[in-house]
Amino acid sequence: MTVTYDGLRIADADRCGELEAQLFPGDDPWPATAFIRELESEHNHYVAARVDGRLVGYAGITRLGRKPPFEYEIHTIGVDPAHQGAGIGRELLNRILDIAVGGVVFLEVRTDNAAAIGLYESVGFTKMGLRKRYYRVSGADAYTMRREAEVRA
Repeated sequence: MTVTYDGLRIADADRCGELEAQLFPGDDPWPATAFIRELESEHNHYVAARVDGRLVGYAGITRLGRKPPFEYEIHTIGVDPAHQGAGIGRELLNRILDIAVGGVVFLEVRTDNAAAIGLYESVGFTKMGLRKRYYRVSGADAYTMRREAEVRA
């Protein structure tokens, strides 16, 4: 299986909505229109993973603030269940973190999502707080996680 990575496009919005419905059925999955709004915002950056031209994963990050040093927030990462465990999520994460070099990065993750928490911790995120009932529909809690600014030579 060969995975290619490029920018997420508005034409991918329907497929993103399909994947969201599979991945987050009890937690208010984003519809295609939410992805379109995200892609139209100038401070958001989204990457896509494709197998044979078909979207199998996506990840998005936004820049916060108007002046450096910027902070960033990861909005979403999703990988088609049929392609999970192949390193696609890690590669998507690495690609959006490349955008945030020099800035602190934040995210929220369900407290019961051990796989995602492990992935985030493996690249330097630490838990900094608990947001009770963060996910509106299910009422699930989320950890707020933070990664300190990474500076590359």
